[in-house]
Amino acid sequence: MELQALYNLFKQHPSVSTDTRNILPDSLFFALKGSNFNGNEFAEQALISGAAYVVIDEEKYKKNDRFILVDDVLETLQALAHYHRKQFNIPFIGVTGTNGKTTTKELLHVVLSKKYKTYATKGNLNNHIGVPLTLLAIDHDIEIAIIEMGANHIGEIDFLCRIAEPTHGLISNVGKAHLEGFGSFEGVKKTKGELYDWLEANQGTLFLQGDNPFLKEMAEQRHIDKVVKYGFSESNAIIGNLIKADPLLQIEWHLQQSEEIFHADTQLAGSYNTENFLAAIALGHYFHVPLNLINNAISEYKPTNNRSQITKTDRNTVICDYYNANATSMEAALTNMRIIEATHKVVILGDMFELGEESSHEHKKVVELAKTISGARLIFVGKAFYEHQDVGGEFFETTSDAKAALLSNPISHATILLKASRGMAFEKLMDVL
Repeated sequence: MELQALYNLFKQHPSVSTDTRNILPDSLFFALKGSNFNGNEFAEQALISGAAYVVIDEEKYKKNDRFILVDDVLETLQALAHYHRKQFNIPFIGVTGTNGKTTTKELLHVVLSKKYKTYATKGNLNNHIGVPLTLLAIDHDIEIAIIEMGANHIGEIDFLCRIAEPTHGLISNVGKAHLEGFGSFEGVKKTKGELYDWLEANQGTLFLQGDNPFLKEMAEQRHIDKVVKYGFSESNAIIGNLIKADPLLQIEWHLQQSEEIFHADTQLAGSYNTENFLAAIALGHYFHVPLNLINNAISEYKPTNNRSQITKTDRNTVICDYYNANATSMEAALTNMRIIEATHKVVILGDMFELGEESSHEHKKVVELAKTISGARLIFVGKAFYEHQDVGGEFFETTSDAKAALLSNPISHATILLKASRGMAFEKLMDVL
């Protein structure tokens, strides 16, 4: 089927499904393949479950005209998403970064929604499948779209830019993550910098954390005409400061050369999130959202995704930050624990994944950094951390072992940091905290 014909069909059935367990009524089902499954095998079930048509790429599964045969289902999904994107003449904001991109995306959404009908990536649909699904979910009444872009290999951000065609963009930061795929920190910068490359080539607008030396260098290496800077020094268009982390952040901010200072009591932990707030403020101001509404939005935002999320249990205050972890975000989280005002601090850290040959070195660095938090109880969980148990602290090979120890030796009246890669399943520890 030609792409235009498929798009006409999509306009009649403007929703997409890829999982027969969650079929949207009257949707188009794309029979994607994975390492352990073949979506073609579930195409007929998708129709039974309510899909209007199914897109397949193996002829033997075609039963009738409701089965649309294409050369490659994934490539067709991506092409359809790009075709849909081309129908819009609105700002598309591309957001990537080693850490903070999801929080920044959420903050942008709440700020811009104060004035515009805004659509943002749901959850973490930020890869070669998630970005197309995000684009295809955008209705024609949307006024601004925010597209989160993730990557773990060189070239992925460039690929996603070619599908989403961002008109504006920002990199929250660059750090040591997915080193297994990127090869090195230089590989991280090269890949994230592909967003800058796109903006340079397509006359886009860059929002830049003007005090981040890596991002500044990356921007200066390119010739991007339209740059809006935010940060902590007076050289930025938006200037802000952290006032207090207790553990929720209090920040203040103002426009360059303006005497009006705004103060926000936020519902987000982590001093490292200050610059994510400033990014949202910068975009809100650029798109003419009234300043008081911007401040209201960042004050009202409450995380629900285990990223810098505060949970008060019967006995403790827990900073839930176990959705993901890498060397850079661990350092930021520990720095935050050092400055927060709490009399009894407990740090519980789990293994960081996908660090390749740097894994042992980076885990040891985290242990040494954690030891600089005066008076804190330190607990390390996972095989990678367990290798370094000779340096002091409490070490457990598995999350289950740590849970059993915490059950027998409970923590009370403490501020606790829970930080680990998602695969460590640290949500299991909440029962005993």
